[in-house]
Amino acid sequence: MPNNQFKWGELYSFITGMASTAIARRLQKNFKQQGIEITIEQWSVLYHLWKKDGVSQQELCNATFRDKPSITRLLDNLEKLKLVKRVASPTDRRLNLIVLTDAARKMQDHTMEIASNTLNEALQGVGTSDVDRAKIVLQKVYDNLK
Repeated sequence: MPNNQFKWGELYSFITGMASTAIARRLQKNFKQQGIEITIEQWSVLYHLWKKDGVSQQELCNATFRDKPSITRLLDNLEKLKLVKRVASPTDRRLNLIVLTDAARKMQDHTMEIASNTLNEALQGVGTSDVDRAKIVLQKVYDNLK
């Protein structure tokens, strides 16, 4: 077995989620400590709706890199929490648009602040040039595979 095979395996493992998982776990913990009872997956859907409200379920699938059954489940749960609602599209009867409720809009600033603080905690001691380089590398990996 070549000596670098294990090192490549470590790189693959890191790229595919160790850092992402650690950040998600910490963010979930920080939400819970602040009394915010949503999952990171639910928050990611809200995040995209805060950027652009009133989008189709398919647009949310594309934005969050999730499949339709996953988005349907997340939206069902967000509806139960009264954070989103489905409304008929005025231009296409086959589509429902996903819109934020006032409750979801009210939690935006607080959850974004928690997320920002969590990311700052994760990047403590990491230089700006290292972050910029990591973005470039990960974007290249993504572009190679899409």
